[in-house]
Amino acid sequence: MTTARIENESRRRFLQGTAGLTLAIYLPVSGAAATGKKAAMSFEPNAFLRIAEDNTVTVISKHLEMGQGTYTGLATIVAEELDADWSQVRVESAPADAKRYNNLFWGEAQGTGGSTAMANSWDQLRHAGASARAMLVSAAAQQWKVPAAEIRVSNGTVTHPGSGKKASFGQLARAASDEAAPASVKLKDPKDFTLVGKRIPRKDSVAKTTGKAVFTQDIHLPGMLTAVVAHAPRFGAQVKSFDATRAKAVKGVVNVVQIPSGVAVLAKDTWSAKKGRDALSVEWDESNAFQLGSEQIMAKYQELAKSPGKVAASNGDADAALSKAARTFDAAYDFPYLAHAAMEPMNCVIRLGKDGCEVWNGEQMQTVDQAVLAKLFGLDMDKVRIRALCVKMKLDKK
Repeated sequence: MTTARIENESRRRFLQGTAGLTLAIYLPVSGAAATGKKAAMSFEPNAFLRIAEDNTVTVISKHLEMGQGTYTGLATIVAEELDADWSQVRVESAPADAKRYNNLFWGEAQGTGGSTAMANSWDQLRHAGASARAMLVSAAAQQWKVPAAEIRVSNGTVTHPGSGKKASFGQLARAASDEAAPASVKLKDPKDFTLVGKRIPRKDSVAKTTGKAVFTQDIHLPGMLTAVVAHAPRFGAQVKSFDATRAKAVKGVVNVVQIPSGVAVLAKDTWSAKKGRDALSVEWDESNAFQLGSEQIMAKYQELAKSPGKVAASNGDADAALSKAARTFDAAYDFPYLAHAAMEPMNCVIRLGKDGCEVWNGEQMQTVDQAVLAKLFGLDMDKVRIRALCVKMKLDKK
C-alpha cells in the first residue's frame, strides 16, 4: 500500500509573496509509473491546499470539471478532514504539471477520465486536509499555551473549550505555515463524516447559472485573432481545393489558411470569423472518406447481431435455462450513432511568445496536450503552460 507523507514545501516557491498556509503532498511513485523497472521511492510535490488570511480555503483540483461534479467532490474530501466550513471553500484548477498533479492510476500523466478522479485522489486529499488541520491546531496550541489534544476544530473555527479561546483558519494561517508538517495523521472514522456522502451545494453551479463562470471564449488578449474552421462533411475527407475570395471580403477577416483538419478563417472577432467561414468555397476529396449513412450502418449492425459475439465472461448455461423457461420475452432496442463529443464548441486560446506557449481551455488531458503543442511549436514541454479554466468562487459571508 502506498502511503502519503506531508511536508512543508519551500514557502518562497509556493506562497510567492502571499500570506497564508500552503501544503505540498509527497507521494512515492506508484507502481503504475514503473515500466518494467522497480519503482523508485522518489518524492515529487503536489500542492492541493491553500488557506489564506481572508479565511478562504482553496482546494487545487488536478482533475477537470466536466459536469460530473469533480470540483465539488475533490473539495469535499479536503474540507471533510480539515473540518472547514463549506461556505469558505473554493476550488481552483491545477496547472499542467504531471510531476505534481499526476493521475496516480496513470503514472506520470495528468488527466481526467475513466472515473478515476475520486478514486486516485481519495487518500491523497484526505491526508492533505488532515495534515493542514493538525498544523492549524498546533499553531493554536502554541499561541494559547494549551495542549493540542484539548483543541477542537469545527466548521472552520479552532476552539479551546477550557479557556474559551477561538480563531478562524485565516487568523491562524500565517502561524500554521511555520509549523512542522506531521509525520503521520489520524484520518476520520467514516461515521463522523459531516460532508462526504451528504447533500451539499456544488461549487460551480451558481456561477454557471448566473453567467459569472469564465469560459475560454471569455478570454480576450491584446491583438488576439479568432479562428473558425470549415470541417469536412464526412469522416476522412480532405481539402481538395478552396476559394477564399468571398471569405477575405468579410470585414474583420485577416487571413484564410488550410490546416490538416480543414480550412481556418482568422478574424478579429468570432462573428467575423464565422461569417468568413460560411462564405468559403471548399471542394472536398471524399475518396477515402467514410461513406455509409445511418440506415446503412444500422443494417450492418443488424446483420452482425445475427452472429454470436465474443464471450467476455461465462457463468452458468443461459441457453439451457432459456429452453426450460415457461415464457420468454424478446425485444430489440435500436440507437442511432451517438457522438462522444462536447455539447459546447471546442475551443482554446493560445499565446505564443519568447518565453513559450500559454494555453487557456477546458483541459482534460494536460500531459498529452502539452506534448502535442511542444512538438508542434518546437518547444520543451515545460515551456507549454496550460491554464484549465475554473471559476474562483467568492466566500459566502454569513
